[in-house]
Amino acid sequence: MTRLPLLAQSLRRTAATALAAALIGGAALSASPALAATDDVTWTVRTSSNALGADRTNYSYTLNPGGHLDDGIVVANRGTETVELDVYAADGYTTTTGALDLRIAGEQSVGVGAWITVPQRHVSVPAGQSVDVPFSVDVPANATPGDYAGGVVTSLTVADASTGVNVDRRLGIRTGIRVGGDLAPALAVDDLRVDWDGGVIPFLIGDATVHYRLHNTGNVSLGADETDAVTGPFGIARTEAVPESAAPVLLPGESWERDVRVPAVAAMGMLIASTTATPIVTDAAGSISTLDPITVSTTGWAVPWPLLLVLALIIAAAVFGPRLLRERRRRRQQAEDERVAAAVERTLAEQRERELVD
Repeated sequence: MTRLPLLAQSLRRTAATALAAALIGGAALSASPALAATDDVTWTVRTSSNALGADRTNYSYTLNPGGHLDDGIVVANRGTETVELDVYAADGYTTTTGALDLRIAGEQSVGVGAWITVPQRHVSVPAGQSVDVPFSVDVPANATPGDYAGGVVTSLTVADASTGVNVDRRLGIRTGIRVGGDLAPALAVDDLRVDWDGGVIPFLIGDATVHYRLHNTGNVSLGADETDAVTGPFGIARTEAVPESAAPVLLPGESWERDVRVPAVAAMGMLIASTTATPIVTDAAGSISTLDPITVSTTGWAVPWPLLLVLALIIAAAVFGPRLLRERRRRRQQAEDERVAAAVERTLAEQRERELVD
């Protein structure tokens, strides 16, 4: 079952007049129920068995605007003491690590977290027992068609005497709602640019970095396969690369920044970088399909400035060196001529003085 073990932890420092909260930890999804049974989290969660299914890996609903259904979450206490838990729903979002995380309690939700109502917001689960907590899903009549993600969360706040903070341990199950209507999957590649690192030795080879942003501009969650390429003018010396890791599934409106390293790119003056992204869409039945690839291009520069500086110095030496050498010889000859003329003048002056004496 896909759960959110230790979905997130929030620190709440208690003060006389204020309550500050900071989210710590990620919301990495795991399919391993064993991860839920840690030293700090003594309870587990699973989906209720009902007309919607048994042993489901998560909550996945397809509803039209104005639709309603009832479901539930089962909380099992594996510890030796009664556990007191808060139960609520929250919207989800993709973190900078590519994992799904949920809004913490008290943060405003506008999708899944707002549409799921948990009448029993607090539950007491005796040691070794399970409690089925019902909830309902009500999609507003004016809801925009498309995909919404979030989770149903169980939360336990405990005091940490060593740090003086309250730690909110959360465990939940991912929840996805697809609202029926006109579904329009769409992906854009924005802010494409290319940089070249100006290889030092032997000046002519360096690495290029292709920067861009994947942007889900549609109303359906999607991923993408990407290929990046760098060429010189007229498509010469084409070099391709792919990102080191796959892009996460992006919720509608979300973006994902990319920096893809393309090695061993020659300094060809102008560079042409292109990115081809193929959107990947999963439908409500779990079938995966791809959309038409999107290709965008841009230009950049790969100029070996250190080598050009050396060449400029060589050319300058070749052009101005002989001139400087001739000028130096001319000045040397001029100085020699002036010295000889001065010597001759002194000799003549001495000779005239001797003639006068005689």
